Amino acid sequence: MIVEKKLVNIKESLVRFASLVESMLERSIKGLKEKDKDLLLGVMENDEPRANEFEIELDEQCVALIAQHQPAGKTLRTILMISKITSTLERMGDHAVNICGHALYLIEKPQVKPLIDIPRMAETVMGMLDDSIHSFVEEDAVLAKDVCERDSIVDGLRDQIIRELITFMTSDPTTIERSLHLIRIANNMERVADLSTNISEDVIYMVEGRVIKHHVDDEN
Repeated sequence: MIVEKKLVNIKESLVRFASLVESMLERSIKGLKEKDKDLLLGVMENDEPRANEFEIELDEQCVALIAQHQPAGKTLRTILMISKITSTLERMGDHAVNICGHALYLIEKPQVKPLIDIPRMAETVMGMLDDSIHSFVEEDAVLAKDVCERDSIVDGLRDQIIRELITFMTSDPTTIERSLHLIRIANNMERVADLSTNISEDVIYMVEGRVIKHHVDDEN
């Protein structure tokens, strides 16, 4: 009973951590769109240290729970998965900070093109992150599989952005440096989608015992 209560508290902390990371991603794109330097710096200077603290705190709680109660079976697997997701969320936070770094360069320069595709991509990615965490908390394999399927949408948007920017760079070499920063933002977003997919694949394995790789399950 004590272990289950502590596990619920850890899961609640994990959800708060995920909400922080999602907010970091959202504000990194908002800062880019609105040319808001203070917003971007806030993510880098205030939110990143908070994310690091979350990671350390959750890791310590997981280790303490294992050491004090020596759980086994499903409870142990759940704790180990929380530890893995915690590390993944910290990496996602790093990608948000990377986006802010590229955005700080771009907001001082004229736009290469209207920002339409990157915000669309970010919206999909943030939905994937949110749903991957909820699929774990609710042990919802159907939602987890839906997250995996959305990864191809993000890949398509990333490829579309790159193709378009290559056209700009080819026709106007003065856009090369700005275009490369936009491509790196898209690549960072795509990595967050990949990490959300990884979480979801683990959820499917945890709930159903099926291994999902390359977005193809063992029934195909």
